[in-house]
Amino acid sequence: MRFILFIAVFLLSIAVTAQRLLPTPRNIQATYDKGTRSITGMPGKNYWQNTADYDLKINFDPASRLLTGIVDISYTNNSPDTLNQVWFKFYPNIYKRNSPREFKVAEDLSDGLMVDSLWINNRMTNTSIINIDATNANIRRQTLMPGQKIQFRLAYHYILNKGSHNRTGEIEPGAAFIAYFFPRIAVYDDIDGWNTYPYTGTQEFYNDFCHFSAAITVPADFIVWATGDLKNGSEVLSPLYYQRLQQAEKNDAIISIIDTSDLRKGNITLTNKPHNTWHFDADDVTDFAFATSDHYIWQSSSIVVDPKTKRRTRVDAAFNPGHHDYFYVAGDARKTVEAMSYTFPAWPFPYPHITVFDGLDQMEYPMMVNDNPVLDRTQSITLTDHEVFHTMFPFYMGTNETKYAWMDEGWATLGEWLISPMIDSAIIDEYGVGSVAFNAGNETDLPVITLSTEMNKGYFTNAYPKPAMGYLYIKDMLGDVLFTKALHHYIDQWRGKHPMPNDFFYSMNEGSGKNLNWFWKKWFFDSGIPDLAITSVKKAGNSITAIITAKGSKPVPVDLTIYYKDGSILKIHRSIAVWEKGDSSTNILFTATKPVIKLVLGNPHTPDSNEENNVWEMKQ
Repeated sequence: MRFILFIAVFLLSIAVTAQRLLPTPRNIQATYDKGTRSITGMPGKNYWQNTADYDLKINFDPASRLLTGIVDISYTNNSPDTLNQVWFKFYPNIYKRNSPREFKVAEDLSDGLMVDSLWINNRMTNTSIINIDATNANIRRQTLMPGQKIQFRLAYHYILNKGSHNRTGEIEPGAAFIAYFFPRIAVYDDIDGWNTYPYTGTQEFYNDFCHFSAAITVPADFIVWATGDLKNGSEVLSPLYYQRLQQAEKNDAIISIIDTSDLRKGNITLTNKPHNTWHFDADDVTDFAFATSDHYIWQSSSIVVDPKTKRRTRVDAAFNPGHHDYFYVAGDARKTVEAMSYTFPAWPFPYPHITVFDGLDQMEYPMMVNDNPVLDRTQSITLTDHEVFHTMFPFYMGTNETKYAWMDEGWATLGEWLISPMIDSAIIDEYGVGSVAFNAGNETDLPVITLSTEMNKGYFTNAYPKPAMGYLYIKDMLGDVLFTKALHHYIDQWRGKHPMPNDFFYSMNEGSGKNLNWFWKKWFFDSGIPDLAITSVKKAGNSITAIITAKGSKPVPVDLTIYYKDGSILKIHRSIAVWEKGDSSTNILFTATKPVIKLVLGNPHTPDSNEENNVWEMKQ
């Protein structure tokens, strides 16, 4: 009996495995062969990732925009490979003369990041051994065995950009958001080895989970906000303001740590010396960013994000008081953190704080957001919740944004669609939907799975709305309870790691207990367009049957609105499940107790490449 049971289980596992296989590139297949990843969607028994400890000592002069620093790196090779070179990312070099970039630069062209001195394993080394190619750099002739550590110390400097703000730079005199400001070691992973994709300004980032300790020195009257916990608040803030910060960390109400009257009075920081050094510490994060200003006000609150442990997250907004939309941002960000923790994805917000900083961009960083001011209230809400939502993807889930932008931007777009109406019920967020319908079937309409590095005009739709629709349609089909269970399975397996596309697909299959490959393949891997049509309407007494035909190959939900002569309407919804068996049409049957004027197909989050066949006028 035990043997028969074993055979049955073995055969079932073969069948399930066969069902689960999605198109698998050769370099991904190699990870299954090596056992670093698995077709169950879980990390393989041989999964590994490298890490490092960063000790940053930074001096920033806002007047000259000169940033000087010393970075000590202790890098651990957890891979099974001997590394004969170490690759770095010099992200400030996007402003270096002759570096390739996808945006225009005029006044900010510079010599880039200049390495003043280099130590390797505590021995001073000539900086000429660093081979620099734009934002990439490498040091050859290293021998780092599996399990070994290597120590680097780089002293460096560069001038922060100001006129061509791209995710980082001076915002206005006396305010700057500073990101990607230090030499860091590139990711070495089980798929590609070293990440040698250059940063050119469109594709985003891929970094290892590391520990960061930062000492940031600025003029004494400047405040610093940063990734990580402020470790010496009582040494840089005057007692009143440090007390307010401590109150905010325990208080549900929004507290003004610094308001306009405080700015007029001054003495917010301890200014008995010309400079202050702010100490921050962050563990298991993929990046570190900071912002500074001498004239921003600061609002703060906190919220219990984990009811089991009573852990709280502090939510900050730091901004120019002349930007009136920002007076709502702390509240909107707090509501976003609450929604993320309890509603979607219903996972306790993973970090101790999040700061939304009034900048010149729309960009996310671990525990930090750099958002420009806007005039429209709805835009302010959607911008805030989109960028805060990125905390989960790509920071808690360390996805490769460079190659797979849809694995983070798609989630942030869905988070925006779902959370914005929770903040303001009048909002119907259709961000990007029209672009999908407009672009469907064009040469630039490539499958979502296409690497972001290979995209140009199709980048936006592939990174933002198309994957968000895919996630939304699966959520709709599974229902909130099962979808949340599947998503939590994925999060639990891959938080603090580097999931890739098939890891996500297979994790969702495993977590839901359903083979969803029919949809993953059609929506993410295949070409095709979304196009539904009302092709026939049959009436028998009060019974009306509408035949809905899938003219395109992309499976989308069916939303039919019935308009009655008296002005009332009836909405009927069918999930993508109607297309699971490969049917090309589905019937919608309803009983009309009063005269019907017309039937209309459509939904704010369902693109349709040809809307001309979405309306059926009833004969009276």
